[in-house]
Amino acid sequence: MNYQSPISPGRSWYEDTAGPRPEYPALDGDRQCDVVIIGGGFTGLSAAAHLAKAGSNVVLIEAYRFGDGASGRNGGQLGTGQRAWAEELEAEYGLSRAKALFDLAEEAKAHLLDFSAANGIDIDYMPGQLSVAHKERYVDDYKRHADIMASRFDYPYVSFMDAAETAQRLGSTRYFGGARDKRTGHIHPLKLVIGTAKVAATAGAHLFEQTPSTGITSAGGKVKVTTARGTISADKCLIAVNAYGGNLEPVSAAHIMPIGSFIGATVPLGADSKVLPGGESVDDSRFVVRYFRKSKDGRLLFGGREVYAVNDPKDIHIHIRRQIAELYPALKDVEITHGWGGYVGITVPRKPFVREVMPNVISVGGYSGHGVMLSNFFGKLYAETVCGNRDRLKLIEDLKIPAFPGGRRFRAPLLFLALSWYALRDRI
Repeated sequence: MNYQSPISPGRSWYEDTAGPRPEYPALDGDRQCDVVIIGGGFTGLSAAAHLAKAGSNVVLIEAYRFGDGASGRNGGQLGTGQRAWAEELEAEYGLSRAKALFDLAEEAKAHLLDFSAANGIDIDYMPGQLSVAHKERYVDDYKRHADIMASRFDYPYVSFMDAAETAQRLGSTRYFGGARDKRTGHIHPLKLVIGTAKVAATAGAHLFEQTPSTGITSAGGKVKVTTARGTISADKCLIAVNAYGGNLEPVSAAHIMPIGSFIGATVPLGADSKVLPGGESVDDSRFVVRYFRKSKDGRLLFGGREVYAVNDPKDIHIHIRRQIAELYPALKDVEITHGWGGYVGITVPRKPFVREVMPNVISVGGYSGHGVMLSNFFGKLYAETVCGNRDRLKLIEDLKIPAFPGGRRFRAPLLFLALSWYALRDRI
């Protein structure tokens, strides 16, 4: 029970409530397989499960433990559509392609819930999401958004909220309006990680933890992935490390940037609490977004991506409590039982990165805060690709994702400056 991720600060509330967390062995010796997967988060485990069920010989390696990265430590919100609003995609790509991207994401949502139900994975699903405006001038955008979703994207489940309704549903008067989505919700992400790993292992996938990759090569129609204690030879490779790739593969590293995200969990607020009486999750209109929700036992799980350094997990408590108090002054002294952090993989346009980075090697990541829903489905789409149907994954591959400016030396400082600027804009 005392295990803590060596790559992310703080022990999460998820780790203390997920139930048994099976351990998998480290790789010891060489292996040959059809597909090798690097990364044991949502994308990699989902791909392993679907490939193994389809009869592929799959080997998956994870540098630490399954769920130690973003997949087991995130905000748990599903959302609807892609990271960008559907009308933003329409303005960029036209209605037909925007609708195809939206429909693909809706299929991702259904897949996650259906996969969990079919495999007996209790993910603590709770329905409803509120997207709220922290500036009054944004309110009209939310009203238009609700109308557009129904009229152009066949999604009548989003309704506009005025200031009064927003305050009632939040239990806070801090926001000016927003939109309520009745056909999405939030989950316990680590339970999904654990359950998906069990499905993959039961289907015959060979899963290894504590096995970091030390290199990837592709030549002569074969891919070789090296580790400290063995080499894996395969026909195909999936890189599914997202924000935790480091220098493993340079193309992915140039396009996917890790940024810190931090979450705090309070004590249960009690049955008489006016905070989120409907149990919805919340995201706000800040560029440096704040996101929060209540757990099934009534705790407030509050997250934010701020540009501060966290050298001690106790610092997370201080920053998160300050943000909670801005919305809920009565909670200014609330006890925070858990504070944890990790890294989100983002791209410049906040759209997913899917690319064949060398022959027979596909990298998938950069979900930009929308990965709970998309990443599991992209694992399935990768499995479809291996089985001969690349059409649906190609819809994402064709998105134009530029590299971050500045190269390896300057891209992190430039991003820091950009996030600092946007965080300042959020406040004025």
